Amino acid sequence: MSLQPVSAASAYSDSGSPSTRVVGGTKAEQGEFPFMVRLSMGCGGSLYAKDIVLTAAHCVDGSGDNTSITATAGVVDLESPDAVKVKSTKVLQAPGYDGNGKDWALIKLEKPIDLPTLKTADSDAFNKDEFTVAGWGADKEGGEQQQHLLKANVPFVDDATCKKAYSNLIEGEELCAGILDTGGVDTCQGDSGGPMFRKDDSDQWIQVGIVSWGEGCARPGKPGVYTEVSHFAADIAKAASEL
Repeated sequence: MSLQPVSAASAYSDSGSPSTRVVGGTKAEQGEFPFMVRLSMGCGGSLYAKDIVLTAAHCVDGSGDNTSITATAGVVDLESPDAVKVKSTKVLQAPGYDGNGKDWALIKLEKPIDLPTLKTADSDAFNKDEFTVAGWGADKEGGEQQQHLLKANVPFVDDATCKKAYSNLIEGEELCAGILDTGGVDTCQGDSGGPMFRKDDSDQWIQVGIVSWGEGCARPGKPGVYTEVSHFAADIAKAASEL
């Protein structure tokens, strides 16, 4: 169910690898999720700080100076003349990332974007109930990337249940969500790196996951797998402070 970049080694593919776009979703309203970012390599992301985007490690190619990525923000329609486009200056891929777990990365922008940031969960208290996902990825397995931001709600799937679908699930580092019995709602290719979020106790959006991987898109019995943000919150904060 993961939203994968089109070019980066995608977690999803037609053969059962990750995919990139929100399946079973509806169009988001302008301003509904102002922290959403589209990255030029075909991934999603969220504004962690006004000049830092949080995305997936599999969306980037290592760490270091990098001016090749363009972040588009401030719009649900990527073709809108109001889109804010800012270039990257540096990338930090999760230390020790080897394709299994630790699927987070930070992208430093050349200038701040004056939009709301998305708070990240620092405990697992919100890893339950129902989450929202959003992205510009494909709306069906093998489908095209979308011009308009799509959103969908996906229910939490506990680790024990998720491990029946994916024996390689890394408990504690990964979080699952999706409609198990029927499928039909998921992230897909192009959604990778985007946030999975919900409301906290003060009715503010809080990020609990990062679109990471899954088998196909929205298949019954195959939920989406997300990086468990709370597990890495301290590492992400430390990395951001040093970017």
